[in-house]
Amino acid sequence: MNDRTTCPKCSPKRKNSQERCLSVTGNLFYCHHCHYSGVIDDAGKMLEGGKGRKPPIDGKVLKGKLPANVVEYFAKRGITVDTLKRNKIEFEDGFIKFPYFWNGDLVNIKYRSLDKKFKQTPDRDRVFYGLDDVTDENEIIITEGEIDKLSLEEVGYTNVISVPDGAPSPNTKGFKSKFDYIDNCIDIFNDATKIILAVDNDAPGMTLQRELIRRLDPIKCWRMVWPEGCKDANDVLCKLGKAHLINVVEDAVLVPIKGIYSANDFRQDIFDEYREGGIKGGVSTGLNNVDQFYTVKEGQISIVTGIPSHGKSSWLTAALINIARKDGWHFAIFSPENNPVNQFIQRMASTYIGKPFNKGYRERMTPEEIESAILWLSGRFKHLMPGIDMQYRVDDILKLAQICVKRHGIKGMVVDPWNEIDHTRPGNLSETEYISQSLTKFRAFSRAYDVHVWVVAHPMKPQKDKATGKYPPPTAYDISGSAHWRNKADNVLCVYRDEMDESKEVEIHVQKVRFREIGRPGLAQVRFDTATGRYQDAHKIQQPTFKETLYEG
Repeated sequence: MNDRTTCPKCSPKRKNSQERCLSVTGNLFYCHHCHYSGVIDDAGKMLEGGKGRKPPIDGKVLKGKLPANVVEYFAKRGITVDTLKRNKIEFEDGFIKFPYFWNGDLVNIKYRSLDKKFKQTPDRDRVFYGLDDVTDENEIIITEGEIDKLSLEEVGYTNVISVPDGAPSPNTKGFKSKFDYIDNCIDIFNDATKIILAVDNDAPGMTLQRELIRRLDPIKCWRMVWPEGCKDANDVLCKLGKAHLINVVEDAVLVPIKGIYSANDFRQDIFDEYREGGIKGGVSTGLNNVDQFYTVKEGQISIVTGIPSHGKSSWLTAALINIARKDGWHFAIFSPENNPVNQFIQRMASTYIGKPFNKGYRERMTPEEIESAILWLSGRFKHLMPGIDMQYRVDDILKLAQICVKRHGIKGMVVDPWNEIDHTRPGNLSETEYISQSLTKFRAFSRAYDVHVWVVAHPMKPQKDKATGKYPPPTAYDISGSAHWRNKADNVLCVYRDEMDESKEVEIHVQKVRFREIGRPGLAQVRFDTATGRYQDAHKIQQPTFKETLYEG
């Protein structure tokens, strides 16, 4: 939904001060006169810059050139001149030009040569192709390419958009950032009652379909089933004709909803995993020593415990930054213990850059490096801070996390620590029952949205070993309230260091691993750089020596 209003920056100074020159789309705003742009925060304040819209491209670059050889090229693919003209398709310097419009503004141009080489206008807003065609539509069809959108228009469907860059491979660098066009346009799906996914029938297409379903509302999503020998809409149009393509649209089927399955619903996933060599493990924590025992996979819950001040939060933060850097994951962090947030971000910046923020004996970050870190962290981490109308309750935290899934595509969420949550519970509910219900909610969220959830939980008051005078590494059974901490977790880790000798390595005790492809119980030793918050591998790797570290796969 797009609204128009006056611009607070330029309208008071203009002769026509009542002109509604400022567009508001979701939480983004853009002035068509002075190019003032930015985001609107939760309090309704307009913040310039950030992920606001960029100025549009001057429409004069569209010159209407459509030579005969290009018309013939499209005709062979079943697409007529009328469709090309309606979508302002052009040809220039050897490239077909697909213009992208957003609220009437030309915001990007994608170029495609006749031999399938691609480029686009650099540093432009990324949106769906054909976005203005689905404004206020109840039904929306999403294709994987511009030509598939045009193909569906040929048979009467103009309520069609295309993803801007096709389907990226999961191994593509910056995989998650490939979907930022959803963030920009998420509001168009709010009022839609039916979303039909018409992606290619291949492995990347199925990956795209799963991500779209995850980010949009699965209850609204349908999918097209392509006839044998066809992989997309244009294939059907060219090989089988218009009537058959209409039938494919009309015969779209509901996507499976988690909780209601048949074996056939898993067919594609089963064969995809078979072709890829089997069930995939998790992504790396950035530390080889730890990866031998524990990796991170979507849809799981990990409990992280340890004696206070032993480094639970710093190790987990460093691991998140490593995952964001290497695998492009996005995260939501609820960490009231790390308030004020600006100081937490300063520590994160030190870990990202590898230099201290504060003055000291080591070279500190430069202002340019701080700016670089802020931009990088802003794109990958969201900090959850419930306001006055919400409390630090499990349901409130999960409500914000669901928004982060849909708007920002998070793949990981941190609750640090458990004891900072508001644990007010009904009088008829015991602490054990409450913990069981809460962990069930976190686990259900992680499974439903394919998000890895870390819950940091402090143990009860530890008891020193009488023989050594040291505190032993705590386990999930030492966390106050319930054995459910271990029973309901997919993975349990303990961060431990020798308080009597800080020169020794930090120990990461992997005490439980539910699934074999993720890792196995073990003890990894790492070194901690207090100036930057970074960790690196130590030389020693040990097997577990305590009974609690049993594999439960």
